[in-house]
Amino acid sequence: MTIDTASHHPPPPIRVVLAEDQVLVRDSLKVLIDTTPGLATVGEAGTGAEAVLLARRLRPDVVLMDVRMPDMDGIEATRRICTAPDGVGVRVLILTTFDLDEYVYASLRAGASGFLLKSATATELLAAIHVVASGEALLAPTVTRRLIAEFLRGPHPVPVVRDLNDVTQREREVLALIGKGMSNSEIAEHLHLTVGTVKTHIGRLLAKLQARDRAQLVIAAYESGLITTPDGRR
Repeated sequence: MTIDTASHHPPPPIRVVLAEDQVLVRDSLKVLIDTTPGLATVGEAGTGAEAVLLARRLRPDVVLMDVRMPDMDGIEATRRICTAPDGVGVRVLILTTFDLDEYVYASLRAGASGFLLKSATATELLAAIHVVASGEALLAPTVTRRLIAEFLRGPHPVPVVRDLNDVTQREREVLALIGKGMSNSEIAEHLHLTVGTVKTHIGRLLAKLQARDRAQLVIAAYESGLITTPDGRR
């Protein structure tokens, strides 16, 4: 009798690059990641420029990126990583604090797949890495609502409005609710749809707007003017 052992081999670990200028914080993150099954630190960067070089050389699954970095900030580093032709598949998870909300919007526009507060627990951090590595966007509805509210409080540069000519009315409704931070189940309840139908609309929005994940749909919702302040200001 032949026993197939191939299916019992564990999947390769999620490869992570740490971009954090504070050595103590970076060392703590490395210990946490490297002692967690299924995760592995493959590089460490103390500046934004180093993070870009490591991302291009190592092609990790996830770059855990601080916002305030010497030499080049995390926003610019994220943009360079996500727009590089050889950066396909590299996901960026931004580390931030509430007093940096104004930078999170720019980070998401730069291509980040989500953001995590530095006050997060170790369990939340590990879960966030898995979510981003799987190709999803890490946008907890409550945090997304705060992000949008803080951004719209302004003042901020006026973004380029996206073209929604190919987007149906129902898809616009879904997009607006995504931008407001609603989860799929909340959108389904609000529009009296099934969660499966909501997911179908989101898939079509991703394709039509050439967005890589839910994070960029939030940006598209703002740039298209679907999200406004109570006084009607974008």
